[in-house]
Amino acid sequence: MTFAHAIEALRSKKGVALLLPAVLWVWMVLAVGGAPVSVPAARAETAPSATAPSSAAPVVSAERRKEIEAVIKDYLTNNPEILLEMQTALEAKMDKVQAERTAAVIKNNAAEIFHPAFSGVVGNPKGDVTMIEFFDYNCGYCRRAVNDVTKLVDKEKAVKLILKEFPILSKGSEEASKVALAVKMQGNKYWEFHRAMLESQGQANEATALRTAEKVGVDMAKLKKDMASPEIKKEIDDTRALAQKLGIQGTPHFMIGDRIIPGAPENLLERMTELVGEVRQEGCKVC
Repeated sequence: MTFAHAIEALRSKKGVALLLPAVLWVWMVLAVGGAPVSVPAARAETAPSATAPSSAAPVVSAERRKEIEAVIKDYLTNNPEILLEMQTALEAKMDKVQAERTAAVIKNNAAEIFHPAFSGVVGNPKGDVTMIEFFDYNCGYCRRAVNDVTKLVDKEKAVKLILKEFPILSKGSEEASKVALAVKMQGNKYWEFHRAMLESQGQANEATALRTAEKVGVDMAKLKKDMASPEIKKEIDDTRALAQKLGIQGTPHFMIGDRIIPGAPENLLERMTELVGEVRQEGCKVC
């Protein structure tokens, strides 16, 4: 196809649909520096024929360059929906790439994610579906989500919930997480403490966490001693490292099998219930 034929084809919408990728490629190359380029052949509707490769790439003149730019501008102006289609396609591709990356990370760290040695576990420890929540006691969205999480645990008797202390918002968040993990070391008060902390108002820190721990009835002397234990420091450090591997940068962040719910959408309970059902029916491919 000659240059003249290409320009003539571009004057029809069908021709543009076939040639636009090639022309955009040419235009981008020209925009970078106007270097000599070889125009890629348009995709034909009939079987392709073999041609000998050109020995020299043609130089596109300034006049022809302006003509190409005018045709592209005219087409995009008259068909702006293509830009939305391109954006949608790009987002879908990026989501797919991210999902594949996350699946690989989950698979490579499955034991740490689904069978942690020290994280808090509530619900059914032998549940057929595992849900993980990364949270921070100073996270407003985590506070908003706690009621839905509680409802799910109460409703779904075969769900195992793993709570990952992920203090990223402040020093007070880390202090509260240390108290929480020390509470966990005393038995079955952790879930009660966890909910009380997220249902409370104001800043979460060591002082507020200690008051909450006392209210739920733990041994305070033992708790203060346990707060300094290396196991608690290791749990927080390991959770931060795991979150970095998974690309988690905010809270809350839910994992239900290999499905993800970032944040706390308005329909959180509905989404969690839906994904629990999916994992229960289809299984988790990387767990």
